[in-house]
Amino acid sequence: MRRLIAEAVAERVHFVNATRLATALVGDAIATNLFMLGYAYQKGLVPLSAGAIERAIELNAAAVESNKRAFAWGRRAAHDQAKVEGIVDARRRIAPLPETLDALIGRRAAFLIEYQNRAYAADYERFVREVQAAERRVAPGERLTRAVAQNLFKLMAYKDEYEVARLYTDGEFERELNETFEGPFTIRFHLAPPVLARRDTHGRLQKRQLGPWLRFVLRFVAALRFLRGTPFDPFGRTAERRTERRLIEAYRADVAAVCAVLTRERLDDAVALARLPEEIRGFGHVKQAHLERVLPRWKALREKLLQSSAGEVPPVAASRAGGVH
Repeated sequence: MRRLIAEAVAERVHFVNATRLATALVGDAIATNLFMLGYAYQKGLVPLSAGAIERAIELNAAAVESNKRAFAWGRRAAHDQAKVEGIVDARRRIAPLPETLDALIGRRAAFLIEYQNRAYAADYERFVREVQAAERRVAPGERLTRAVAQNLFKLMAYKDEYEVARLYTDGEFERELNETFEGPFTIRFHLAPPVLARRDTHGRLQKRQLGPWLRFVLRFVAALRFLRGTPFDPFGRTAERRTERRLIEAYRADVAAVCAVLTRERLDDAVALARLPEEIRGFGHVKQAHLERVLPRWKALREKLLQSSAGEVPPVAASRAGGVH
């Protein structure tokens, strides 16, 4: 393809991986279009002034600053493509500074306030701080605390009907749509709500297309998230939701039991147990399949940690260490 193009346009040919560069430099593949425009302009192939193009971007009023940046980066790439590619490669080589533990806990707690409420977030933070105190008693570092902070949050913030509704209606989704696309446009949702979706021959929920009217329903559902986990939760009786709540309880119980007998020698196994939820990914039957693969290792690690400390488990911790069944 390159050869055929070069033969057709002779010396007026330029090749640039615009999608890779624009995505890395601006953060969105859709910036490729303005990057290419900037590249072509700088090569003298667009009979307009840079000011006119930038004014057109402003008048379009969609992702103005992002589009201006993409246009400028395209011009720079046309001027010195090797240097721009070097900047992108250098950015990828620079490892970002790790987030501090306090920042990690604070950010996750703030999310849980929006997800449920302040009490839910405070319960998360209190438990993580208890793990931190237990870890500090036996060894320096924060491996166990960080693992629990990440994975307890993952379990507590499971994406149910209320959370899907909140994410679609909190304003961020519509803002991104309006910045990305010009109106008018129509939104259609492809979801598999348990109360509406059909099941295939294997009993798995099948997605169906739902029209723009669903936004009004989603706003109503999002406002009802205070019912999550209560006896009045209309979505909480499904097997998937019950499993998700049991996972939270079992994880907390096992981590608490392990922390009660934690030693420096048991720390590696404790961290391994705390990180197991990382492997429980997906939704519905996909998530269930991952869970079934994880459970044998979860049970083995729990038994290894608690049996190796026979006689050391305090009565309260022992009574809570029922684990996942």
